This record gives sequence, structure tokens and C-alpha cells, in this order.
Amino acid sequence: MNASLINRRQLITAAAVAFPLLRAHAQVLDLNDAINKAGRQRMLSQRMGKAWLALVHQTESASAQAVLDRSMALFDRQLVELKAFAPSADIRDTYVKLETAWSDYKTTLVGSAPSKAGAAAVLQADARVLALAHQGTVQYEAALARPVGKLVNVAGRQRMLSQRMAKFYFAATLPIDATVATAEIGKSRTEFLGAMEVLRNAPEANDRIRSELQLADNQWLFFDQALQRMQTTGVTAKPLSDVFVTSENLLSVMDRVTGLFASIKT
Repeated sequence: MNASLINRRQLITAAAVAFPLLRAHAQVLDLNDAINKAGRQRMLSQRMGKAWLALVHQTESASAQAVLDRSMALFDRQLVELKAFAPSADIRDTYVKLETAWSDYKTTLVGSAPSKAGAAAVLQADARVLALAHQGTVQYEAALARPVGKLVNVAGRQRMLSQRMAKFYFAATLPIDATVATAEIGKSRTEFLGAMEVLRNAPEANDRIRSELQLADNQWLFFDQALQRMQTTGVTAKPLSDVFVTSENLLSVMDRVTGLFASIKT
């Protein structure tokens, strides 16, 4: 990164840390918004794991703690909203199950200080939360039953993948199940790039969405470069910090993209 990018990144990161709390509505507005928020729960499951592991690494500690605290608060609030909005018994049942999984995950996040010893439990708990949050997103997409719902889901999943790759980077460099973590990064990278093509080629992608997707492509280059340094530089402070910062920046752009797709009414 050049000097101007380095000088800007703290401001960008500060905005990224705060963005979900600023952008989320106080209640679910409609099914498009429900898909957006349900998908954001997927992202938060991985973002919290990333932030917790960053604290283990003592990387970007102030930002990581802020991300963890605000993500937990937002997850709590959106869980209540999504459960209350549920238009069917099946969807409500998913969120009842998610409440239980979230309670277990929250306990692993706050029950003791972040440490390598607790990392495996965090990864197991966030996987359960992710699975149920994804189930809820798919159910809300099916309830809408319109093509735009799929695009909101796909765009929203990109947010999750950005955080998932960063989380597994921090796991691999502890190391915790490094082989599995590295494989998951590769799988998520392939899925992310494929989904970007889907979003770019969607008939519903207007000029503003395409502009944001171009910005996302640029942020992806920085993030991907940071991830790949794991193969060449080993575990040092700068690569760890770069992964944290660039994952937040990519997340911020993809959240805007998801919101733009969610605002399309058809």
C-alpha cells in the first residue's frame, strides 16, 4: 500500500466498524429487508470469530474489540427482529433454534479472555450459528419468491465470505487446524469470485450497483493480496493487521451492495 492508502485506512476502518449499527433499520421493513438482515446474521457469526481471533493475536486490538462488541449487540437485536417478523412457523422455528445456538456461541466469546486454548470451541460454535443463520436466509428468500431475493441473498453472502476468509486466516496462523483453515480460505475465495460474476451480470444491477461492485473488486484485490502473504511472510504484525483492515473495507462495500439490491422493489 502507498502512504496515502495507509493514512486513510484507519478512517476507513473506523467507518467499517460502525457501519452495521448505522445502516440497520430499527425493525424489519419487508421481505427484502428480512433477507438482508438474515444474511447479515451469517456475516456477523464469522465477523465475531474473526475479531475474537484477532484479539488472540493481539492484532488491531482496539478495533477488534469494538467489532466484537458491536457485532454481538447487532446480532442480538436482529435476532429478535427476524424472529418477530417470521411469516411462517418454519421460519420462526429456525430462529428459535438460532437463539439457542447463539447463546452457546456468546458464552464461548465472553466466557473467558481470548486465547489459543479457546479457539477450537469458538470455531465450532460459530459454525452452528452460521448454519442456522443461512437456513433462515434461504427461508426468507423462498418466502419472497422473486428473483431479486436471490440477488440479496448472494450479495449478502459475500459479506459473510469476506469475514470467513479473514477468520480462517487468523485460525491458520495461530495455528488451529491450519490445513482445514487454508482449504476453507481457498473454497471461500472461489465462491466469492463466482458470486461477483453473478452480481455483475444480473439484469437488476443498475449503474449505481455496478459502480459499487467495481469498488468491491478494488477492495478485493487488497484483501486477496493480504491473504496470500500468509504463504510468503509468515506470522508478523503487518500481514495480520492488513487482513483485518482489508476485510473490514471489503465488508463495508458489500454491505452497501446488498442494501442496494434489497431496495429494489419488484
